[in-house]
Amino acid sequence: MTLPRFDASEFTAITDAMRTAFARDGVLVLDNLVDAGACDTLRGHMDMLLQNFDPGAHRSVFSTTKDSHAQDAYFLSSGHRTRFFFEDGAFDKAGNLCVDPKLAINKVGHAMHDLDPVFDRFSRQPRFEAICRGIGMQAPLLLQSMYIFKQPKIGGEVVCHQDATFLWTEPQSVLALWVALEDATTDNGCLFGIPGGHTGADQPKKRFRRTGSGHQTVMEVLDDSPFDEASAVPIDAPKGTVLVFSGLFPHLSAANQSARSRHAYTLHVIEAGAHYPDDNWLHRPTSMPLRGF
Repeated sequence: MTLPRFDASEFTAITDAMRTAFARDGVLVLDNLVDAGACDTLRGHMDMLLQNFDPGAHRSVFSTTKDSHAQDAYFLSSGHRTRFFFEDGAFDKAGNLCVDPKLAINKVGHAMHDLDPVFDRFSRQPRFEAICRGIGMQAPLLLQSMYIFKQPKIGGEVVCHQDATFLWTEPQSVLALWVALEDATTDNGCLFGIPGGHTGADQPKKRFRRTGSGHQTVMEVLDDSPFDEASAVPIDAPKGTVLVFSGLFPHLSAANQSARSRHAYTLHVIEAGAHYPDDNWLHRPTSMPLRGF
């Protein structure tokens, strides 16, 4: 199956055809939505942030195939901060960095959209709000932001998952806007998704949440049936493409074994009227409430 693609260079609002594709597939592919200059500005700003980052300050590794970060206080307290997470393959057996520090970071998250003026402007652009409202959101709130590097040679695999697993609302309302800041291809680890895989259930197969005193986490299995990964299709995303997908849309990406990075920016939005349980892993203090566009 080939997903429909929409040229969004002149985008002003979600069309009926876009709405139909999103409802059917769980994902909307909007080419040329973000211009190349805006992508380069965000990449350049992240490069500046990396120059000021001390790689010796911590060794928090982010991996979807291992869960060590899930009990890491640095990760669990990142909901209202800007935190840097390393690739699993960035260190040798002795625990020393084996690549340039700039090429060792897996991602940066999770509140740049509220803390950094450059990320704030990018995240709150009118086109993004028009997408959220056009999909059907009444009062979208910006919950989480991530800058993902998918580094050359060591960019890790991301196993098949649904974003609502990690950002739970009642009812489910999370929407992802995934921006290709560089060309994403099958060679450097583009997303694969299961068209229609978001249908048939009103909640994800798993839920990642805090437990006990809130300093530990657990992955709760709600449905142990496997994803139909044989039905997954590649979603190549040229620079400036935005993928819009439901929190129930199953997606994954292979490890990046190429010599090219695959930088992307992801923004997660939830409905203001939905309940956001206290045992979600991503917490914010009451002094920093979620904001809309």
